[in-house]
Amino acid sequence: MCGICGQFNFIRNEPVEPATIRRMTGTIAHRGPDDEGYFLSGPVGLGFRRLSIIDLAGGHQPMSDAEQRVWVIFNGEIYNYLELRAELHAKGHQFRTKSDTEVIVHGYKEWGTDVFNHLNGMFGLAVWDVQKERLVLARDAMGIKLIYYRIANGELTFGSEIRPILAAKNSQPEVDPVALNLFLRFRYTPSPLTIFQGIRKLAPGTMLVIERGECREERWYNYTPVPFSSPKEDEEATRELLELYRAAVRRHLLSDVPVGILLSGGLDSGLLLALMNEQGGPWPAYTIGYGETFEDDELVDARETAALLGARHVPVKLDRSEFERSLPKIVECLEEPIATSSIVPMYFVSQRARQDVKVALIGQGPDELFGGYKRHLGVRYGNWWRQLPTGLRSAVGFAVHGLPRNETLKRGAHSLGLENRLTRYQHVFSLAPEETIDGLFRDDVLPGRPGHELTEYWRGLAPQMAHTDELGGFQLLEIRSSLPDELLMYADKLSMAHSLEVRVPYLDRTVVEYVQRLDASFKIRRGTRKWLHRRVCQSYLPPRVLKRKKRGFAANVVDEWFRSSLKGELSELLLDDSSLMFELLKPDPVRKLLDTHRSRRQDNHKLLFSLVMIEQWLRGIPSDQREPVQAASTP
Repeated sequence: MCGICGQFNFIRNEPVEPATIRRMTGTIAHRGPDDEGYFLSGPVGLGFRRLSIIDLAGGHQPMSDAEQRVWVIFNGEIYNYLELRAELHAKGHQFRTKSDTEVIVHGYKEWGTDVFNHLNGMFGLAVWDVQKERLVLARDAMGIKLIYYRIANGELTFGSEIRPILAAKNSQPEVDPVALNLFLRFRYTPSPLTIFQGIRKLAPGTMLVIERGECREERWYNYTPVPFSSPKEDEEATRELLELYRAAVRRHLLSDVPVGILLSGGLDSGLLLALMNEQGGPWPAYTIGYGETFEDDELVDARETAALLGARHVPVKLDRSEFERSLPKIVECLEEPIATSSIVPMYFVSQRARQDVKVALIGQGPDELFGGYKRHLGVRYGNWWRQLPTGLRSAVGFAVHGLPRNETLKRGAHSLGLENRLTRYQHVFSLAPEETIDGLFRDDVLPGRPGHELTEYWRGLAPQMAHTDELGGFQLLEIRSSLPDELLMYADKLSMAHSLEVRVPYLDRTVVEYVQRLDASFKIRRGTRKWLHRRVCQSYLPPRVLKRKKRGFAANVVDEWFRSSLKGELSELLLDDSSLMFELLKPDPVRKLLDTHRSRRQDNHKLLFSLVMIEQWLRGIPSDQREPVQAASTP
């Protein structure tokens, strides 16, 4: 796990300044406190910071082949590197280290950019091909790691974070109004956009290739799930999934440094700990707690799971004052705003875990893979709703719309009735109707033509959905969009802020690709969510753990703190005429959202949290670097 950055003057071929690469690399020292490295050759400069995990002595980067024809900088882990190493060795490749990075070097020499399809792991990387004068940037299939980039005036700058890109020119670009609109609708900014105008991030499973003065962005990961030719029996699917889990956990535990687990009180991290125990232990398990008032909410559950499975339990306490005090710092670490209360516990549990370990496994993934959220129930049974007579559906929808504070139910009733598949999915993801979000913006800020639609960035994935059922199609987009660009993004940023590598075994490619071939009945059956995953859990966890309410580091506690804070200090950000958000947004509709929330006519806390996060983010940008907001032009 590391941080990478670089620059390529691909038009003018001017030499890269060493001071520029060193300045860029210095901004990501927190990602790699153990080592640094540089490669400079004419118009190309690469910078690297290392967090040593595997082959502590021999994994220095940038890394090349013996002839120095291929150079690689790489952030992440390749879990099948031992198998690839043996395969490449059999083809005549000679290895000089025991590092997983070197299989990328030789894999590229053997397969070119198709090497990425051979990799099972998480990565954001850059490959410099000396002979072809080609630079390739790539992001892993599941989007666990990030690559940001900017192309301007024939110059490419890139990095694991946005900071190196800004440091290259000591610049601060303006806010992208379209990206802001999408953020307010979905709580995150979907790839390839970022909140900054002119800075993009590679979408999961895509690469950027720069050669012969041209740039092209293309999808290298085109896996199209096809249902199994013979339907799986329940016992067969349970057995196969368990074996895939075991193999994934075994691979994810490869490390030359201490490993732990971020443990909530739920079944996903409980099963993960049980599977880790099959490979060794005891493991340190870190859980966030919230003091005496909330101690029975999550901490007791996690402590019980840890005791049951023989882990050394390490509680981390957080109170409301620390939550409010830390929010600006956390937003700064994220670089792009993310409006979920889970960011707060993630920051603090990572901080504590890093005192003991360099690597921590986390149970992210089963909710998206197996339908663990309430929205999945609606999608699973949405066909029933659409088959109702139009008149009856309209009458029920009208009655639902009249209910106070049931915004999720209202949006669901509207969304699931839409006929177009991608549009229907987009509305399920939305926090609020598009007219509500558009109405927050000042006149002439948004483009005059439709363009701020999530469906525009999903169209390239449509071929991969060809054989999926309704739930499977929704989950494919979720795995390619909201999971990497929201949950995995903040997990990476907030763990690496403390130089902690977080690994996600449930998102191993073998697991994801298997589950995507299963039909919806294995995910939600008779109203039970995560059905097949729960069957695997039954072999390891007692019924009292299986029946626990989903909490996820008790983020609901932080969520309640935020609701309460809307009566106090945080709400002042929405009422202050000098708030920076009002360069883009109109004060009156923002305050109306707050008023209807306080009066309990509507539950707007998620959208209000998004607005607070935007303001905190804007205030974190130094005033001497902040560009004035420009109205969007109409092509």
